[in-house]
Amino acid sequence: MHVFYSKIEARYHMKDKRILYVSSEVVPYLPETEISSMSFEAPRMVNKQGGQIRIFMPRYGNINERRHQLHEVIRLSGINLVINDLDMPLIIKVASIPKERIQVYFIDNEEYFKRKATLTDEDGNLFPDNDERAIFFAKGVIETVKKLNWAPDIIHVHGWLASLLPLYLREYYKDEPLFSESKIVTSVYNQTFDETLNKDMVNKIKFDNIEEKSIGILKEPNYINLMKIAIDYSDALMIGSEDIPPELSKYLKSSKKPTLDFYDLDSFAEPYTDFYKTEVLT
Repeated sequence: MHVFYSKIEARYHMKDKRILYVSSEVVPYLPETEISSMSFEAPRMVNKQGGQIRIFMPRYGNINERRHQLHEVIRLSGINLVINDLDMPLIIKVASIPKERIQVYFIDNEEYFKRKATLTDEDGNLFPDNDERAIFFAKGVIETVKKLNWAPDIIHVHGWLASLLPLYLREYYKDEPLFSESKIVTSVYNQTFDETLNKDMVNKIKFDNIEEKSIGILKEPNYINLMKIAIDYSDALMIGSEDIPPELSKYLKSSKKPTLDFYDLDSFAEPYTDFYKTEVLT
């Protein structure tokens, strides 16, 4: 987990750049995985380079609120998000990562995030409402950033539960001036799952006046198709795992979008920074 920044720190590559990290999991709030570790290390690197960052993740019920000192931000909470014709209250909590001066915002809702687990039940089955949780998370992040009135230069997405954010930003929120200059980067990981999400997912997204031609492949809402939608609506891409499903590899190549190859936690700092600067922000 130890990454050496000294070489890069001195350059202040990302000074005053605003980067919004949107992730399904972040350490220290959830166990270490490829996604949760990178969703901590990348913001930490940008922070050390003088960039401004915000991190958003879901407030799953298995996150220990007392230990991590989460508290509700009343001025950001209290709006309802409409999910498939139902009003779902949005609660925003915040915590600081110790020693890093980094704030993490948590998207919460009793119905979606109270249960003491992340994405699957104790038998490893995906929760039947993961589709709605993904829609709620995407809309919740965007609405909260609007309330903060904080215009990100880059929005960097990690993990499939966050994968609808590019679609919602470019379709549902396309007239939102705050994001008119924001570039979206999605990291593609080997975080695949075997089942599909709720087959009605495509209709729930269409309820938000997003046309079927943009999301037709989500009639089969599996991992590959979710990530294809994220790729379609991103400006640039990163490969987050050494091996990703071959179908996604092929799709990344055919997208012709700037794509950064895989780098592990010990070697990502410089390539990430250069990619942000030369491929994303130009």
